[in-house]
Parts: sequence; C-alpha cells; structure tokens
Amino acid sequence: MDEDSAEVVRGLEQALAASGLNQAEFAACLGTSASRFSAYRAGRTVPSAAFYLRALRLAAALESARDSGWMTPMSTAREIRLALRQGDDVWALKIALQGRDHLRELLRTDDATSDAWTASPRTTGDRRWDALLGALTRHEFMTVGRQAPTWTTRPARHLDRDDEWVLPSLLLDEPEVRATTPNWLAEHGIYAAERDLVTA
Repeated sequence: MDEDSAEVVRGLEQALAASGLNQAEFAACLGTSASRFSAYRAGRTVPSAAFYLRALRLAAALESARDSGWMTPMSTAREIRLALRQGDDVWALKIALQGRDHLRELLRTDDATSDAWTASPRTTGDRRWDALLGALTRHEFMTVGRQAPTWTTRPARHLDRDDEWVLPSLLLDEPEVRATTPNWLAEHGIYAAERDLVTA
C-alpha cells in the first residue's frame, strides 16, 4: 500500500472511532454498505475524495454533538423506537420535537456540529415516524437556506396517499388537524396541527 492510501486508511479508522458508531452504523450514515466501508478501511478499494472528506467531517460533527449533549438523527430515531416499543406515541412525538429543537439551535449557532444531522439514521421501526423525522429535519435545513440532507428526501421519508397519517390532537378533530397542518409537513403525507408542533 502506498503512503497516500495508507493515510486514507488511517483517516477512516480515526473517523470511525471518533463517530462513536460501529462500522455498519457509520457506513449507513455515509450512505454505503458495511462491506464497502470495510474494503475502504482495508485499503482494498479507494474511496472518492468527496466520500473521504464527508467521512472526516461527519465523524467530527458526531463527536462534537456527543461530547456537547446534542441529539443527532441516530439518537432521536433510537429514542423514538424505544418509546414506540413501550406503546407511548405521546413520548415519541416529544422526542421527535426535541430532536428538531436541538437541530434548530445547532443550525443557528454551530454550523459544523449541525452536520451531524446530515447522517442517515436507522429506522424507528415505523414508516410514519421515519417520515416525520425526515420532514422535521428537512424543514429546519431549508428554513435556514441549507440543502436538506439526502436521507430526508428518499421515498421512505414520504407517505403515499393511501398511507397518510393524521396525528391525533387533544383539541381538534381530524378535518381541523388537516386544515391547520403546515404545507411543508402535508407534502410528506403527514398531518399535525401546527400548534401541536410548538414547544416551550
């Protein structure tokens, strides 16, 4: 292995360690397979310069978020998944909105750490909640004029007409929820009263 290739391998090893994720999780965040990432780490295949730089940037952002106590798409999806396993949709929504609030603050104050939210999370175990997390994330990036992460625009992050989801509201019936849903959320096939998306 030549010196430059060895440096790339070392960089990927350091990025993986800094991310705090296992190989499969970090590979998924980067939009590749665990086997392909393994080939990169072994020097059998050379990643593109763009992939290598993204791995370094993403690892630094994930490490910074973890060290500072910020939620990431992965931690948010994981906590939603745990809430759903306990049958607690109310807590799952609170987690989703808390993650959104963390992202909003990061986009406002710390551009580098907000890159952690470009990482593709694992599924929550429920397509509706996957779509909601994608919609919330996409909206926050677009609100500040940044390109939405690729994972938020994938088909799995949108519900078909047959799968539309209306989140129950304590004070509104379904037609009222639909009427008061923000357009950016309805585009994902999800209906939630705007008032129910506001946090203190």
